[in-house]
Amino acid sequence: MKLVSVVTVLVLCIGVLSKIITAAEVVNVGAIFTTSTINGAVSKFAIKAAEDDINSDPSILGGRKLSITIHDSNFSGFLSIIGALQFMETDTVAIIGPQNAIMAHVLSHLANELNVPLLSFTALDPTLSPLQYPYFVQTAPNDQFEMAAIADMVSYFGWADVIAVYTDDDQSRNGIAALDDKLAEKRCKLTYKAVLPPDTMSSREHVQSELVKVRMMESRVIILNAYAKTGLMVFDVAQSLGMMDKDYVWIATTWLSTVLDSRPPKPNVAKSMQGVITFRPHTPDSKRKMDFISRWPQLSNDSIGLNPYGLYAYDTVWILANALQYYFKSGGNISFSNDTRLSSLGGGSLNLDALSIFDGGPQLLKNILQTNTTGLTGPISFDRVDRSPYRPSYDIINVIEQGHRQIGYWSNYSGLSVVAPETLYGKPQNRSSYAQQLHSVVWPGGTTERPRGWVFPNNGKQLRIGVPNRASYKAFVSQVKGPEQVNGYCIDVFLAAIKLLPYGVPYKFIPFGNGHKNPSYYDLVSKITTGEFDAAVGDIAIVTNRTKLVDFTQPYIESGLVVVAPVRKLNSNAWAFLRPFTPLMWAVTGIFFLVVGAVVWILEHRTNDEFRGPPKKQLVTILWFSFSTMFFAHRKSSLLHFMDNIRYFFFEQLSSPIKGIDSLVSSNERIGYQHGSFAQNYMIEELNIKKNRLVSLDSPEAYADALKKGTVAAIVDERPYIDLFLKQQCHFSIIGQQFTKSGWGFAFPRDSPLAIDMSTAILALSENGELQRIHEKWLSDKGFCSSESSDSDSEQQLQLKSFWGLFLICGVACLFALVTYFLIMLRDFIRHKPEEIDSSRPSSSRSRSLHRFLSFADERIDESKRKSKRKRRDSIDAESEYNSSRQNGNAWQPGIECSSAYHCNTN
Repeated sequence: MKLVSVVTVLVLCIGVLSKIITAAEVVNVGAIFTTSTINGAVSKFAIKAAEDDINSDPSILGGRKLSITIHDSNFSGFLSIIGALQFMETDTVAIIGPQNAIMAHVLSHLANELNVPLLSFTALDPTLSPLQYPYFVQTAPNDQFEMAAIADMVSYFGWADVIAVYTDDDQSRNGIAALDDKLAEKRCKLTYKAVLPPDTMSSREHVQSELVKVRMMESRVIILNAYAKTGLMVFDVAQSLGMMDKDYVWIATTWLSTVLDSRPPKPNVAKSMQGVITFRPHTPDSKRKMDFISRWPQLSNDSIGLNPYGLYAYDTVWILANALQYYFKSGGNISFSNDTRLSSLGGGSLNLDALSIFDGGPQLLKNILQTNTTGLTGPISFDRVDRSPYRPSYDIINVIEQGHRQIGYWSNYSGLSVVAPETLYGKPQNRSSYAQQLHSVVWPGGTTERPRGWVFPNNGKQLRIGVPNRASYKAFVSQVKGPEQVNGYCIDVFLAAIKLLPYGVPYKFIPFGNGHKNPSYYDLVSKITTGEFDAAVGDIAIVTNRTKLVDFTQPYIESGLVVVAPVRKLNSNAWAFLRPFTPLMWAVTGIFFLVVGAVVWILEHRTNDEFRGPPKKQLVTILWFSFSTMFFAHRKSSLLHFMDNIRYFFFEQLSSPIKGIDSLVSSNERIGYQHGSFAQNYMIEELNIKKNRLVSLDSPEAYADALKKGTVAAIVDERPYIDLFLKQQCHFSIIGQQFTKSGWGFAFPRDSPLAIDMSTAILALSENGELQRIHEKWLSDKGFCSSESSDSDSEQQLQLKSFWGLFLICGVACLFALVTYFLIMLRDFIRHKPEEIDSSRPSSSRSRSLHRFLSFADERIDESKRKSKRKRRDSIDAESEYNSSRQNGNAWQPGIECSSAYHCNTN
């Protein structure tokens, strides 16, 4: 019995020792691919080449051999699972693959449980999160980056809507979901999704059925995310349906570039793909890459061409080998432990006991994620957060008649460029729209002109256009009987613009409102967002709260809010500026200005050089100043300032109390507005006018009645309505300036390309004069105020009696200024020009005194003062000399001119 026990223990020890020795000599790695596919076949040769290169250098794995076993899943998810279980039974430390995302989701749960890393360069589903699947590592950029590149391209060419055609599996479906998110970031959107069966189930009938639906859509930008078999079938069917002609845009994901690189299609198939754009994972040029490319014909036996995924396959094996090298150098060994949860389930026929946990799995995974090396695909490292490869980038390929050509690059660092991404990494990042560049593209149909990217859908549906059913101002839009159901200025502009579109647009007008009251234009625009209308046409003002809901075309007429109040008007002619005053009033005013000019000359003559000189010049100065005081400012004395202030004060009091919107807001008067207009909300929200001051009015007749009766002091409405109103109401006028700037446009759903094309058509109408002709047809001859006068000229002219108080005050001011000035000048004359007394000739003395006074008044003040000082000094000198001569007994010499009349006479 003891012998049996000893033998049993010995056998077990030998088995365990044998297992450790075997594990020490060979490192088992599995690989799961469908080898009949392009990427499966390329990966098979690349993985074998990497295995041979690693095993040729014993220092890499410390003398151990790397053994990679490839399992062919043959498009079967079930066989993929069986292959993975078989690898787990044979102490596999890692698995390369699987090839598609469906199996990646399934096998990642197995890898998480047994601590076996999965490394895939083809299962690039962006939803394979490292948080949910920590043992799944994507060694190539996942589809999220490719979809970002597609979104950047769509935005670069100015397209707004795209259609997705894709295979109905996890990877394609989740890739399109990522595309939808990336397009939304660029304010673009995915408008339709055409779903195709997987490769193994797809048929020409399925493809044709979906493409017929796509052809009826509005967008002409189509994204194809499929696999080789289905993708090539799509292009063949699209050509037969006329969908590879001009105006179409086809963008294929990386599946097409692998076809072009590895298995170039036959000429008849290649012809159907001309003009298509596709992406290829970018791998920088290097000597190692060139050497591997030169080896490839021998490695593959010329059975298939090399594509970037073959390079990623080779690098993936090296990533694992380097991680194992660090694992072994840090003292790790290959050992496995039983999973107690599997043991408790019972083995049964499934042999679950053979599945064991890799003890070194966590450390090996850590080493993989810490990779920092350079391979055939360039620098290799992983982001610490999302584990994405270092700086993913793509080549952008354009399929042409002669084959294909590269038109640029995309990277998550620089966006679109015509320069290789690795040359831009050393420069500051620049993702501005100006920095985005691509070479010219040959589009389907052989054109190099950028396709518009959309047409009006050929699905038999008419464009539902909401039109306001107005109760007033029907010249702009009104409901009538006839094929169009509506007419008016706005309708004619729309019809003229839609005729200029390069495609037909079926439409029907749908009146909005009951016709008894003007409808709410905000509600009309809101119907577009709810899908009840496809557009809105009419007198729709482009204001902020509406632009948040819809897109507007270019304005086809200028608009803005103005204030209207009662006034009196005159017929206009060349002499209309004389009408405000009567002839007598103009005569008195002219005399008044001449008097003012004379008074100013008197006040300024002695101090201002401009009022001095020859008499003729001074007369001209008086006349010029009299005229210019009505328009210009002059330097004036304090008396003149006082006189002008009185005059301008009284003129200011003559203007209306309502001078514009500011005075209207500050008053407490009631204000009228048009029912349904945005003017009400504007006055309440922007001008802070209380709602109880606002009066809703429905028609021009209600405007006139409210203004005449004083129900409202003024009307606030948009300029086009007021212009039409004033053509028929001669007693009112616009007060002040237009205080808002806007226009009228046609409303379309957000990001609608029809809004852009209609804007272009409206500009064309403006340039060719058609817009003005439509305006003249509907709005130019709608009134009679320009040819008739409501009041006689005499009733509207201002009479002299209205201003006699003003003239009296100004006259008194002038007289006061003259008297004051005369007294001041007389005082100065007496002080500085004492009168010479000549008793023998009294009449001569008076005449001489008057002459001396006038000469004094004509002198400048500074000159007069200078002469006075000199005469006083000469007088003092003469008196001193006279006294001295008397003391010496000398007589005064006659004939000498004296400077003072008090001390000498001339004989």
